[in-house]
Amino acid sequence: MGEVVSLNPLLAPDTPRALIALEDGTVMEGRSTGVPGEAFGELVFNTAMAGYQEIITDPSYAGQIILFTFPQIGNYGVTEADEQAGVPALKGVVVHDLVRTPSNWRMAESLPAYLERHGIVGIEDVDTRTLTLRVRDRGTMRAAISTEDLDPESLVRRVREAPTISEHNYVREVSTLEAFDQSGEGEREVYRIVALDCGEKRGILDHLTEVGLEVTVVPWDTTADEILALEPQGVFLSNGPGDPRELDIPQSVAEGLLGKVPLFGICLGHQMICAAAGGAIVKLPYGHHGGNQPVTNLLSGMVEVTAQNHNYGLDFASLGPIVPELSDGFTEHVDDLRVWVNRHVAPVVDSPKFGKVRLTHVALNDGTPEGIQFLDIPAFSVQYHPEANPGPHDSGYLFESFRRLIAGDPAYLDIDVRDGRPR
Repeated sequence: MGEVVSLNPLLAPDTPRALIALEDGTVMEGRSTGVPGEAFGELVFNTAMAGYQEIITDPSYAGQIILFTFPQIGNYGVTEADEQAGVPALKGVVVHDLVRTPSNWRMAESLPAYLERHGIVGIEDVDTRTLTLRVRDRGTMRAAISTEDLDPESLVRRVREAPTISEHNYVREVSTLEAFDQSGEGEREVYRIVALDCGEKRGILDHLTEVGLEVTVVPWDTTADEILALEPQGVFLSNGPGDPRELDIPQSVAEGLLGKVPLFGICLGHQMICAAAGGAIVKLPYGHHGGNQPVTNLLSGMVEVTAQNHNYGLDFASLGPIVPELSDGFTEHVDDLRVWVNRHVAPVVDSPKFGKVRLTHVALNDGTPEGIQFLDIPAFSVQYHPEANPGPHDSGYLFESFRRLIAGDPAYLDIDVRDGRPR
């Protein structure tokens, strides 16, 4: 059946039991939390130490079971102000120690009560370190949490028979059903933009309006022609869940907008822009999930500690051949993009569709691409979440960069990441 069956000897006889099973055969027993039942989904681990409510309500986690690596979760409770969506879209949660008596002046209820109120299945009192190592060693896997099927062999078999996340369109489930507006803030000139909602976090929308952008949010399946008919001064493509390689509509929207209007994409939006430019999107072994991911800004040389949530990323070399005169004389692509970090160079490729594209950001943990900038058309995108929520605010300057791109500033990315001032 599998390699590990861990029955928890510390659970009292009357404790509501649950199993978590992975498709590699790993099974662990723990305490049921949230509601009884079953949850099947893709297991991913998140390394954030705080911000669990923002993580649980991030629409990008639709179809996934979140494994928290930090050993204690829930110590400051939950509050409505921290929610990133009206209802959680994830499948389930896995924690080591779930706090039932939190303490914080902002809290409205405990995390266990919140999970129960929203009908979320969870498991605690399991060895989350071992589960994390399983995912790191063997890659992202299908998994299940169950309080009903407590037969390890049966649950593993059902996990292996379950559909993959690629077989379902979760973007359709988390996108807004109808367009709506949110006004910009401040005394500066307000620019009108359209945001394609593929699972947009509330924090992103708030940051867009905070820099003086008036936002019309539209459903995920809005076409490029319909967006352009609204005469926006810029377009934002949001984060979202699922396998970007299976989402034809957002990719066609990006292709129809590139070169016609200033464009900014985050996470799934970044992947759609890259795919529209001819880039290949690949699945990472276990993805990036957490609020402590270091990224080097190749333009400034500074390191940004970022919030990330993605299982897929761009193969930078697939965008086109490298341009030697703009890439420190290199004539071939490198496998590990940290080479560019060490050389203090932001390399440029020649895209057959949209001209020159520059690599702007690189992940320091694994050398994968984290941001690109089009040099011949007004567009840029990043793989991570500059709005944080939760996480550090090192990358919040990118929303100001988008505003400057709309305003026609050719040096729109030339901002000191420490305080948002022009360098």
